[in-house]
Amino acid sequence: MEYSIFDIIGPVMIGPSSSHTAGAAKIGYIAREIFGKEVSEVRFYLHGSFAKTYLGHGTDKALLSGVMGFLPDDERLRNAYEIAEKKGIKYKFNSKDLGDVHPNTVRINMFSEDGHEMMVMGSSIGGGKVSIIKINDFDVDFNGEYTTLITKHLDRPGVMAAITSILAKDKVNIAFMKLYRDARGDYARLILESDEEIEMCVLEDIKKMEYVDDVTKIDKLIL
Repeated sequence: MEYSIFDIIGPVMIGPSSSHTAGAAKIGYIAREIFGKEVSEVRFYLHGSFAKTYLGHGTDKALLSGVMGFLPDDERLRNAYEIAEKKGIKYKFNSKDLGDVHPNTVRINMFSEDGHEMMVMGSSIGGGKVSIIKINDFDVDFNGEYTTLITKHLDRPGVMAAITSILAKDKVNIAFMKLYRDARGDYARLILESDEEIEMCVLEDIKKMEYVDDVTKIDKLIL
């Protein structure tokens, strides 16, 4: 395995632990971006070492900061509880066995004022790096180190080809692409990671496609 200087030194962050603080904040931030709405209530289900040490390592403040849109280097992370209370955000932390997953894993259940809800599960795998492993009922796998496009669409012939064609017209180079589905013809999730920024006009073109229900873009996290 090759390591960069950032893997050795660690990420720029507020807090004592790259895994328990920086990684946790990234998971919360990515979850909020996937949700795409202001969070009015959030429940965190902490697994393994996250559950055992979250208070001492600031994992609780980091996760709460992330779902409020703060990155790991944001000074506001220290005051996450006070800021959440001022915003009227309800939050709760619970210990829970989430099964055969990394010990630094959290399930985040988010709710908005207009009745939307979403579950995102992610793991902090060391050095501030993360892996998002579940969105609602879909198993996924991405890390936020690339510009990431996420779609929810019906599994129909031609949908994937049409999406990649739209990206190609805007000269977006695809680094990784994975499709997740439970059954043929049912809803599917596309996780597409690109080397370039994806412009909003590209997202709008994909949103207009037949069979596409939802499109989300997560900008590359650079810390």
